[in-house]
Amino acid sequence: MRAYEIVSDGGVDALALNERRSSQPGKGEILVSIRASSINYRDLSTIEDPASRGVVYPLIPNSDGAGEVIAVGDGVTGFKAGDRVAGCFFQNWSDGRISAAAMASAMGGPIDGMLAEEALLNEAGAVHIPAHLSFEEAATLPCAALTAWNCLLEQGRLKAGNTALFLGTGGVSIIGLQIAKMVGARAIITSSSDAKLERARDLGADEVINYRQNPDWQAQVLEKTDGVGVDVTIETGGGGTLEKTIEATRIGGTISLIGVLTGGTINPAAVMRKSIRLQGVYVGNRQMFEDMNAAFTVNQVHPVIDRVFDFEDARAAYHAMRAAGHFGKLVVMI
Repeated sequence: MRAYEIVSDGGVDALALNERRSSQPGKGEILVSIRASSINYRDLSTIEDPASRGVVYPLIPNSDGAGEVIAVGDGVTGFKAGDRVAGCFFQNWSDGRISAAAMASAMGGPIDGMLAEEALLNEAGAVHIPAHLSFEEAATLPCAALTAWNCLLEQGRLKAGNTALFLGTGGVSIIGLQIAKMVGARAIITSSSDAKLERARDLGADEVINYRQNPDWQAQVLEKTDGVGVDVTIETGGGGTLEKTIEATRIGGTISLIGVLTGGTINPAAVMRKSIRLQGVYVGNRQMFEDMNAAFTVNQVHPVIDRVFDFEDARAAYHAMRAAGHFGKLVVMI
């Protein structure tokens, strides 16, 4: 089978498309024919700076993928050949709190990922995908969608009538917007593009803010919430935006920190003074994934895909991620 491999620190254009021996599933494992793999910023960062992440060459990139089971190992009871599945970001985190063992099982980092024609997964490291979703849509779920679900519902306890804030229109923010509307919450989203903000309105965004035209966008968030601030924020920017996010979040609110796209420092006194819960979130566990899929099935949620790339053109998908012109997710079809 063919697989892309990180073989050096040469970046995206140095990714190698190589032949690998097809594996046979062992006890408790399933072999999956991958049909689609989506790209996250984390995947791009791993390719561009493998040394800082301790990558051992060669490594197959990408945490996210969906496909069809083609063989199962001894003892597997939850899957059979022909089942449509998605891999879990962490192959060893079924439930409960995250652990060092779970962190060591992250696909496309410590272990091989999904940008390949086949992948060997633990039985506990895969889930059935909703019947209404295509393989391309399902491939967007393991990281971006589950991260948003964890931030909003598991950590933030977002409910109908609450307000959530999303920064930018990347994969996590857009599926987060869809989740917020699914539970009846109010959604505020920012972008530097009026065209993207109009697309966000079409998905149900209640308020939109162009942060390039309004550099003090946090003041607009407060204005749109009658001076109170939002209940839950998904913070994708990092240090460069966190100070404004703290100001835009209500007293006693929750900020889920998932991104470090911008540099900068913060004054922790603001977090303390407003009794804000500042929570680092790294995706989620298998039980959360199954709960999310059940909710997406009932509500017929379809993740937003910006572009689909052919397998042979996968490098272009990473360049598109770096250009940051996408709305929603970028997917490679295999």
